[in-house]
Amino acid sequence: MSQRTLHTLFKPRSVAIIGASNQPKRAGNVLIKNLLSGGFSGPIMPVTPKYEAVMGVLAYPNIEALPLKPDLAIICTAASKVPAIIETLAQFGCKVAIVMASGMADEFNKDGISLLHQMEQYADRYGMRILGPNSLGMILPNIGLNASLAHTSALPGKIAFVSQSAAICTTVLDWANNKGIGFSSFISLGDANDIDFDELLDYLGRDSKTDAIMLYIDSVNEKRLFLSAARAASRNKPILVIKSGRSTEGTSAAKLHTGGVAGNDAVYEAAFRRAGMLRVNDLIELFAAVETLAHSTPLQGERLGIISNGGGPAVLALDELILSGGKLPPLAADIYQKLNTILPKSWSGQNPVDIGGDSDASRYAKSLEIMMDSDNLDAILILHSPSALGESVQVAQAIADTIAKHPNKNRVNILTNWSGEDSAYEARRHFSKSGIPTYRTPEGAVGAFMHMVEYRRNQKLLQEVPLSIPDNIPANTAVAREKLQMALSQGKTILETHESSSILGAYGLNTIETWFANTAEEAVNLARKAGYPIALKVQSPDIHHKSDVHGVMLNLTSDNEVEHAAKAIIDRVISLDPDAKIEGLIVQKMALTAGAQEIRVAVANDPVFGPAILLGEGGSEWDPTQDASVALPPLNMTLARYMVIQALKTKKLKDRHLPLGLNMNALCVLLTQISHLIIDCPEIASLDLNPVLCAGESITLLDVNIQLHKEPVDNAARLAISPYPKELEQLAMLKNGNEVMLRPILPEDEPKHLAFDNSLSDEDRYKRYFGVRSKMTHEEMAVLTQIDYAREMAFIATAKGDDGDDITLGAIRASIDPDNTEAEFAMAVRSNFQGQGLGKLLLEKLINYYKANDTLVLTGFTMFENRNMASLAKHLGFTVTFDMEERLIKMHMDLKA
Repeated sequence: MSQRTLHTLFKPRSVAIIGASNQPKRAGNVLIKNLLSGGFSGPIMPVTPKYEAVMGVLAYPNIEALPLKPDLAIICTAASKVPAIIETLAQFGCKVAIVMASGMADEFNKDGISLLHQMEQYADRYGMRILGPNSLGMILPNIGLNASLAHTSALPGKIAFVSQSAAICTTVLDWANNKGIGFSSFISLGDANDIDFDELLDYLGRDSKTDAIMLYIDSVNEKRLFLSAARAASRNKPILVIKSGRSTEGTSAAKLHTGGVAGNDAVYEAAFRRAGMLRVNDLIELFAAVETLAHSTPLQGERLGIISNGGGPAVLALDELILSGGKLPPLAADIYQKLNTILPKSWSGQNPVDIGGDSDASRYAKSLEIMMDSDNLDAILILHSPSALGESVQVAQAIADTIAKHPNKNRVNILTNWSGEDSAYEARRHFSKSGIPTYRTPEGAVGAFMHMVEYRRNQKLLQEVPLSIPDNIPANTAVAREKLQMALSQGKTILETHESSSILGAYGLNTIETWFANTAEEAVNLARKAGYPIALKVQSPDIHHKSDVHGVMLNLTSDNEVEHAAKAIIDRVISLDPDAKIEGLIVQKMALTAGAQEIRVAVANDPVFGPAILLGEGGSEWDPTQDASVALPPLNMTLARYMVIQALKTKKLKDRHLPLGLNMNALCVLLTQISHLIIDCPEIASLDLNPVLCAGESITLLDVNIQLHKEPVDNAARLAISPYPKELEQLAMLKNGNEVMLRPILPEDEPKHLAFDNSLSDEDRYKRYFGVRSKMTHEEMAVLTQIDYAREMAFIATAKGDDGDDITLGAIRASIDPDNTEAEFAMAVRSNFQGQGLGKLLLEKLINYYKANDTLVLTGFTMFENRNMASLAKHLGFTVTFDMEERLIKMHMDLKA
C-alpha cells in the first residue's frame, strides 16, 4: 500500500462529508461543526439529499454532484450504506476516506458477504485507502483540520498521537488542552482494517512537524511490518506506547474491543523494547512522559541533581530514583563551595540540595544557576512545597527567567514539581506556558525523568556491537532438520530428552546422557551400563511435568532400588492420571548438581509475535508473563546479555552466587544458540528446557520437551523480526583467482566495517560521500551495520587476511521506500582491490536480490569524476544519464523489464 496516498491523508486540500446533517448530536452534524470551526482553508463539501445547506454551507445531493473530487471523504452514515459509498467515491477519484461506522464485520449483505469485506474489495479495486472503520476521525491542528467527532479540538504542537481507542483519544485531548500541550496530528485508528500503525509510523517517523510519537495499542495485526516501522522511526524520534491488556482479563477485554488477536503481554513488552520504543503503564504515566517529551531536549546522561525547600519531598524523590534504577551523583567540590556561600548554614550540604523552608524566589534562582553550571549533572529536578512566604508563582517566574538566560539551558534538562493544589496550580500553569515540564508529585517527576533514562538506554542498546559467538560452537542445520523431519514422518509431534539430544547437539547444546526403557528389567540393565547413581522418570506424551504426578525418582544407587522405583512410578501415575498413556521409562545418569544452579529456558509460540524465548527460574509452576524474562529472536550475544541482565534486574532469575553458578558468557551462548535453532528449524513449535543445570562454563539440559508443528509452516511469516538471511551467502572468484565471500552485513561486522571505511583513499571517500567526509563515529557505523533486513540490504565482500582473520574488501547497500517501489544504492571498494571485478560481483548480487524482492526500480547516483562506476552500471543494464547542473551521473534500472 502506498505512502503517497497517506500524504493525501495528512495534507488534504478539500474535504467531503458524506451524511452531513443539520440535526444536533448526529455524527454528520458534529463533524461539520468541527470542520467549520477548525479554520481549514480548503473547500468543505457536505453531501446529503436531505438539505440544501448544512450549517450554512451549500450541500450536494450526491457524490456525483460534487464540483471537484475531494482529497478526503468522511463517511458519517450507517454501516449498511458504507460499501456503496466507498465504491462511488473510489470511482469518482477520491483516494482516502475516514469511516465512522462500527460493527461492519458483523453485518452481511444478501449474498452473505460481510459489509467490511465488501468495503475492502471496492477500496482495493480502485487503490483507495481507509482510516477505520469505527474511527473517531483525525485532527491536524497545523492545517486547521478537525475531521473528528471529538468534543474539543487539539492545539498545534510537535507530538503525534495514534490510538485504537476513541475514549482514550478524548481523555488525552482534554488533558493536553488543560496543559497547553499541542499535537502535529491526532489520529483515531478504529479497527485499523486498512491504514494501520506501521504505515503511520513510517510517515510520522519522516514527518518534520513531528518530534515524538505516542501510541495507544489494544492489539497488533501485522507483527513484522509494525516492528520494522517502529524500529526505523524510533531511531529518529521517541515513540511512547501504552498497551492495554496487561492482565489476562484485560487482554480478553482488549480482544473484544478491537477484534484483534490477544498476545502475551510479556511478549508485547519484549517487542516494544526490541524496537527501541518506551512503554508506559497507564494514562498518568503517559501524560507525565508527554509532558517531558513536549518540553525537553534529549538527555545527555543519567545524572540527576535535586533542589528542594523541604527534606520530605526530596527523600520521596530520592527513594523513587534509586528504586527505579536511577543514579544520584555527589556534588562537585566547586559547586558545593558556591552553594555554601549563598545558602543558610543549615542546608543539606549534599545532593539532594535542601535550600531551607524559608527559601524565596531569589534563593531558588541563585541555587539553580549554580547547579546548572555543574559539569556532572545532566538534569535538575526542582521541588517546591507550599511555604508561609506564599511566593509560589514568584519562585516559578524566577526559575523560568534563570533557565531562559543560562548558557547550559539546552544541555541540562529541567523538571519541576510544585506540590499542593490552589497555590501550586498557577505556578504549574506558568511552567507549562514557559515550556518547562511540571508534575504534581515528586514521584511523578522522577518517573518522567526515568522514562527519559529508559529511552536513552534503549537507544544505546540499539547501537551496541555484539560479540561474535565462539567459533567452536556448531550450528549444523542439516543434521537438526533431518532428525526433525524423520520424527514428523513417524507421526511424532512431541520429542523428549532421549529423542532430542542429537537435534540439540547439532547446535552445541548438551543434554544429560539419557536412555529409554520399555520395562523395569530393561531399566535395570541400562542403569548398570550407565553407572550409578541414576534418575528414573516416566515417559508419557500426556504428561508435561513429570514431577507433578510424582513420575521422577532421583539418586537411585542399586538394581533393587531401580526395580522398586519403576513399579512405584507407574503405579503412582496410573492412580493420579488413569488416562495418561505410559510409553516406558527414562533412565538418566545423575547430574553433579553440587555448587550448580537450576534455571528454565523455553520457547513459546505467541499468537501475535510468533516464537519468543523465555528465561526464568526452574520448576513446573510458572506463568511466562510473571515469571520469565522474554526476548524475540533473532538474538545475538549482546541481546542475549541484555536479556539475562533484565531477568536478574526484575528478579525473574536469581543469581544464588553458588561456587559453579551462573556464567554470563555461557548463558548468552546458550540463548543465542537456541535462537539460531528456532530460526533454522521451522518444524519446532515450542521448546521447554526444564531444568537446565548451570555449572559455570558448563551448561547441561536435564529435561527436554520439544513440540513440533503438525503441518508445515510459512517460515518467512512466522518470525516477527527478519533474521540474518544466511541463504544469501555466496562464494565468488576475483579476476586474480582469490576467493571472496559475498554476504549480508551483520551487527558483529561493525569494527571491521569501520576499518574498511577508514581504509578508503581520500579520492574514494570523496566519490562515495559526494564531498569531503570525516571518519565515521560508532553511532553512525551502528546504523550502517545493524540493518533491518525487511527494509534495507547491505552486502559485503570479505576475504581472509594474512593473519587468518576476515577483512572487508567492499560493500554495497540500498534502502527501499515503504512501498517497495524504488531502492537507491551506493557502493565502495577498497582502493587496493579495485580492478578485480569486485564491484561487478556486488552490484549483480544487489540487482538479483531486488529482482527477487519484487522491487520495481533500482537507482543510484555517482559523481562526474566516477566514470568507472557509470560504465559498470551501463554494462550491467542501467540507463545512465548526466545531470550537468548538479554534476551527477544518474543510474536507473527497471527491474521488471
